[in-house]
Amino acid sequence: MSRWRIKDVMTSDVIAVRADMPFKEIVDILADRGISAVPVVDDEDRVIGVVSEADLLHKTEFAGESVASRLLESRRHRTAREKAAGDVAGEVMTAPAVTVTADMSVIEAARMMEEKEIKRLPVVDVQGRVVGIVSRRDLLKVFLQPDPEIRAEVLEQVFRRGMWIDERPLSVEVAEGVVTLGGELDAKSLIPIAVRLTRAVDGVVDVVDQLTYRYDDTADRRASRYMSPP
Repeated sequence: MSRWRIKDVMTSDVIAVRADMPFKEIVDILADRGISAVPVVDDEDRVIGVVSEADLLHKTEFAGESVASRLLESRRHRTAREKAAGDVAGEVMTAPAVTVTADMSVIEAARMMEEKEIKRLPVVDVQGRVVGIVSRRDLLKVFLQPDPEIRAEVLEQVFRRGMWIDERPLSVEVAEGVVTLGGELDAKSLIPIAVRLTRAVDGVVDVVDQLTYRYDDTADRRASRYMSPP
């Protein structure tokens, strides 16, 4: 149900580097811009990788040690050792890059960041060219919505359009992003639907369920299962 897209929160003023950019220049860029990673692009601005602070720190991690591969070394440790020997972006970057499009929902992007354990995602167009970057902090902008706007969104998107329910007998209160649903619905089975749809509304931090019901339709379903012939 989220209507917020990456294009609503991403940073369009993104700096990218070429694969042949020297290590020291990348460090300078991250420090000067106050960012933790930069996309690496080819001559047509297509993203081919990402250099993060973690990639660069391997050089500190292995300072004074041999960068030659060792027997029985894990793949992850070997990759880190190889990056420690790198002198340019193409040798230290993580590739292929995990990217998103401007039309992807912030929820999908947040799940991707969690699954991939990454903090920033390059935003690309249909040709794979970089058009922006989105960070975890950017995704949190969705929770900056004022409580009155969240309440209006719940009434419109959940009850009027999502469930085709007259919201007037219901109570929807929002405090610091926490939505409290009260009042009476026709059927018990509608309650978890209302709660689930409300949780999906942009800016909702949590949902407190105080809904009641006129009719327990779930009891009829259970009874019909028991009475069905084998």
